[in-house]
Amino acid sequence: MLASRAAARSCCRPARALTTPTVLTAPRRYHGLAQSRLFRVSDEVRDAVATGKPVVALESTIYTHGFPYPESVALASLLESVVRSNGGVPATVGILGGEARVGLSAAELVELASTAEKKNALKVSRRDLGYICGLGLTGKRLHGGTTVSGTMVLAHLAGIKVFGTGGLGGVHRGGENSMDISADLTELGRTPVAVISSGCKSFLDIPRTLEYLETEGVCTGTFADGRQGSVDFPAFYTRDSGLKSPKVIQDEAEAAAIIYAQSQIPVSSGILLANPVPLEHSIPQNEMDAIIDEAIRLAAVGGHQGSDNTPFVLSRIKELSGGKSVVANRALVEANVKRATKVAVELSKLERSGGSRSERHMPAISGTSRADQATSETELELESMSEDPVEPIAKADVLVAGSLAIDLACDFAPAEAHGTTPVLQTSNRAVIGQSLGGVGHNVAIAAKYLDSSVLFCSVVGDDLSGQTALSSLRQEKLSTAGIKVLPASSGARTAQYVAINDVRKDLVVAMADMAIMEQPLQALDFDGFWEPMVGQAQPQWVVVDANWDPEVLAKWVALAKQHKARVAFEPVSTAKSRRLFGSAIGPSDFVPKHTVSVAAPNQLELAAMYTAAREGGLFDSEGWWRIIDSMGMSSSGSRDRLVAMTSGSLVDQGIPQQSIQLLPFLPCVVTKLGSEGVLLAQLLQPGDARLTSPESAPYILSRAARDDGVVGGVYLRLFPPAAVLSEAEIVSVNGAGDTLLGVVVTGLARGRAIEEVIPTAQEASLLTLQHAGGVSREIGRLAL
Repeated sequence: MLASRAAARSCCRPARALTTPTVLTAPRRYHGLAQSRLFRVSDEVRDAVATGKPVVALESTIYTHGFPYPESVALASLLESVVRSNGGVPATVGILGGEARVGLSAAELVELASTAEKKNALKVSRRDLGYICGLGLTGKRLHGGTTVSGTMVLAHLAGIKVFGTGGLGGVHRGGENSMDISADLTELGRTPVAVISSGCKSFLDIPRTLEYLETEGVCTGTFADGRQGSVDFPAFYTRDSGLKSPKVIQDEAEAAAIIYAQSQIPVSSGILLANPVPLEHSIPQNEMDAIIDEAIRLAAVGGHQGSDNTPFVLSRIKELSGGKSVVANRALVEANVKRATKVAVELSKLERSGGSRSERHMPAISGTSRADQATSETELELESMSEDPVEPIAKADVLVAGSLAIDLACDFAPAEAHGTTPVLQTSNRAVIGQSLGGVGHNVAIAAKYLDSSVLFCSVVGDDLSGQTALSSLRQEKLSTAGIKVLPASSGARTAQYVAINDVRKDLVVAMADMAIMEQPLQALDFDGFWEPMVGQAQPQWVVVDANWDPEVLAKWVALAKQHKARVAFEPVSTAKSRRLFGSAIGPSDFVPKHTVSVAAPNQLELAAMYTAAREGGLFDSEGWWRIIDSMGMSSSGSRDRLVAMTSGSLVDQGIPQQSIQLLPFLPCVVTKLGSEGVLLAQLLQPGDARLTSPESAPYILSRAARDDGVVGGVYLRLFPPAAVLSEAEIVSVNGAGDTLLGVVVTGLARGRAIEEVIPTAQEASLLTLQHAGGVSREIGRLAL
């Protein structure tokens, strides 16, 4: 190996610098709309959707056209507070200045709700979205309150599944002749958002509304509220309508289960969950029927039709009821929003525990800045990470299964010479660089630079870092077919690593979030996602790094063996290196039944692996003793022999001894020793040409005393460093070890002997040490 500054080894290290992510173009479908001047999702809502928190959409026509100012402002504040106090994130939907918004700030809520006083806001349904936003592009920046229909469209685009509101539109009385049917009903038939309301407005034709919902394929149910048996579909101001509800929903958990199941099938229509007005605010049905009949008669006399009909009828109902309708309206809206939040909370729990796929998607960010978005041709393209076109799986010589991470390197850069190390507990001036890293990624890209056919398998979250990682892999010409995207609802975050360096770029402290690699086997759909890929790729070698959960690590090793591929193990760190034993390697996994062919630890990882094997009882097994006896090593003068072949320092540390004792389970151990080079310990089979080759004679530690068909001898060789670099020549110490393994495995896949490949691998590591940002492209000029 190469001489370098001492540096802490981490589970994932900075690598290639990232270029600006390209904009991913996807089919025009829902689940993620690029932020643009026409559509904006607040940071809070984006984060909540991305991390699987319960989010509740709220409409805005109730503020712009339902309640007078300033009551509208008070109600807006109240409903958002109801969501937050019950564990959710509110996402009020509206149109501000010709821009569709999901998630409004307090000031924006006041601005929108205050339009009720001036009556200058438009009522915005699905049909009106293009109109009002289009006018905004021409300079006519209008405000608008979104109806149930308009809110559903925008909420779904933002990845929100639950929407709490007051009442639903429906089929108007006489609708069989006038065809006056609310767009809310058709929206429920085509947009998968669950709407919690107190049924439809009671002055509508409720029987025909229910029939229409059935025709549209909308699952419609009513919360039982403790009642037994069948229950009535509510009539807004009144708990009972005289019409039985199509379905009965017992509680919020049951409602969440229905929403979850429908998303998994998937069925692309909405769900109507009717929540009766609170009992204490319910107006008697006969009293309300009389009020409604009179209000409808007055509307007919006055010629109020179409979109003007509902506001007129509501105002007459308010007058005729002596204001009781307003009190009931406020109470039922608050109750519906509270129930919607509880449903969203239960849905979030269910999604996390159920391991569902791609049910939530954070709105994608395009590659343009906000200032450039007005002219971006792709600003209305829809994007979902899990809807990327499926890449075909080609045959691969090398499959790498390991970590992929976004790395941040923070290099201390004081304005004046006041020390070389960052000052704790305060802000420090620094140069911060972002790069694509991860041990698995580094090994894969090193093999790729040598024109090896590589399939890289890893896992990312459905978040901004995951999008960046996938985009950067494509720029590196590494296939993303093997990258599994875990849904935001799983809580998984794309791996990140932050290194804080001093002025010499030596590591001071690092923070790693690799929790996504610790996902349990059952959360990864291993058999459904990766196993078919291995069968199609048919790799010669599979490189596995130790970042995986032990059970997943063992699964990778077993899968490689099943497909007759040999396994190389990258230990990653001293703690994680121990995972190999007890999971992938047990007491019976000795040659020729070994599961791992090559391991590439540094000296600290070697010691940790040796300790783990010893503590696991592997050195007490009969198979281990049989292999050790077959090696034919003499106990007399053994130390002198090891010193002559390596060095006194290495022998005093026990490094060659530990390597040799691991050979029955790991028949080839490549130990990276920094300034002392690389130590190769290999168990040779009977008949291996090196056992009789004059060139190899200096490196044959022992020859088997008898031919047992398994052991021919032991090859031990210390490779000196390719060069000794000065501190000024070293640009980055990260990725050098990963580069070495990537080159070694590439050479092995091409049929080269490992002792022939190691010198080239050391040269490649030298290039990486002199390269900013990880694995150097220059290794591609090396001959293998």
